[in-house]
Amino acid sequence: MDFWQRYRAIDARDTRFDGQFYTAVRTTGIYCRPSCPARTPKAGNVTFYETSAAAHDAGYRACKRCLPEAVPGTPAWNLRSDIAGRAMRLINDGVINRDGVEGLAARLGYSSRQLNRILSHELGAGPLSLARASRAQTARTLLVSTAMKAADIAFAAGFSSVRQFNETIGEVFAMTPSALRATARHHRSPAVTAVSSTALTLNLPYREPFDPGVFDFLAVRAVPGIEEGSSSSYARTLRLAHGDARFRVDYDAGTAGRPLVLTIGAVDLRDLPSLLSRVRRLLDLDADPVAIDSALGSDPRLAASVAATPGMRMPGAVDPQELLIRAMIGQQITVAAARTALVHLSAAGSDSLVPADSLDRIFPTAAEIAETGFRLLRGPQRRIDSVRDAAAAMAAGALDFGYGDDLPALETKLLPLSGVGPWTVGYVAMRVIGAPDVFLANDAAVRNGIRSLALGTGGAAVSAETRLSPDFRELSPWRSYATMHLWRAAAAAQTAGRMPSPPSKKAKS
Repeated sequence: MDFWQRYRAIDARDTRFDGQFYTAVRTTGIYCRPSCPARTPKAGNVTFYETSAAAHDAGYRACKRCLPEAVPGTPAWNLRSDIAGRAMRLINDGVINRDGVEGLAARLGYSSRQLNRILSHELGAGPLSLARASRAQTARTLLVSTAMKAADIAFAAGFSSVRQFNETIGEVFAMTPSALRATARHHRSPAVTAVSSTALTLNLPYREPFDPGVFDFLAVRAVPGIEEGSSSSYARTLRLAHGDARFRVDYDAGTAGRPLVLTIGAVDLRDLPSLLSRVRRLLDLDADPVAIDSALGSDPRLAASVAATPGMRMPGAVDPQELLIRAMIGQQITVAAARTALVHLSAAGSDSLVPADSLDRIFPTAAEIAETGFRLLRGPQRRIDSVRDAAAAMAAGALDFGYGDDLPALETKLLPLSGVGPWTVGYVAMRVIGAPDVFLANDAAVRNGIRSLALGTGGAAVSAETRLSPDFRELSPWRSYATMHLWRAAAAAQTAGRMPSPPSKKAKS
């Protein structure tokens, strides 16, 4: 978008552009979302920035009316497959807090100087400034949603000292932490009470609309003892850098304001930013559903599905290594069979350090699977050997992949593995790095979904297929979301008994 396209967007206060760029006004020293209700500034006083961090670096403060920092991430970051996008995923996962800029650069294969130059060019700010903006966003979330002490929030958000925390909050929001908390008190959930350093409850911001079907997806794949879910909630244990954690997310569409509530039962405060980032990734909360649905709804094969379920999300993953194991086990078998196999495998995992309710286990590590866990699997020996080999490679460090990769890197790392093909890589890319443009054309459930939607439209979609490409390329860069719609259509048709359920290469875990 050029300057005048962006200026017209802010003049129209168009919410569809929120998060895609930020508007800074020289005469006020404030930056806003495109949809800010304030009077449109004169064009000569306006500067546009790609990220909030860049606006911070330029000396601007966040607007108190539109809260441009309230939703971390931007659609551009989610779509990028370049070094800037990979860096942002790692920064949001807390890598700079744990390993510093040098550690981030090493993971990406660049020198710290090269990385600073790339990020400054692509996003308008260097890695430290981007990490600082991420910390400020985490701190604001905790200030307005919990009763945690300010000192605990400072360290939980990743600041090295309370003084640094106070200075950053003052620079970014032009308020002290206590003043920021006081002005936002009326937004706090009634469920929020005093908390300890390891347990808290907070609201999760996201862009409307939100389809809760992501909870159904996770619930039918939940492994008892590690996960539990329903049509409106999901809970699980997981292993983070400094210890085990437990969280639960509840959705209540009838709640005024933000109906998504995250309850963290246990976590080392040093892991809190990483946990928040992974929960957002799991539920795809940084997606731009209006832009996605607008594109998908233009396809006659998907129009009815998009209209019926606006705001569909693409489930992410809280542990890349675990997701690969689950995908390999779930290939070409039913969801129920994959879940049974994973229940057996979970016995190889260690007991949770903080058992509570029915969640008392942690998914086994790669080392535990390679050493003993593989013996608990049933089925073709070739598949068991493939799972064991992949686990051994991850345990030894020979296979290292995660949020910092892009699709070509995942292909390079995963395709040489026995039992891993293009479908597996595509599925891992969808769930681990949030790749938005993956279409699993050879997936049986995708094909079933296409047929089901065609039947539901009385053949209109079938005739449309003669004019539209079978790989849905017209919907790029949102084909991963098209895949989600087709999977749901296939599942609904199977439940209704409209078509058989052959073994599918769809991920079952």
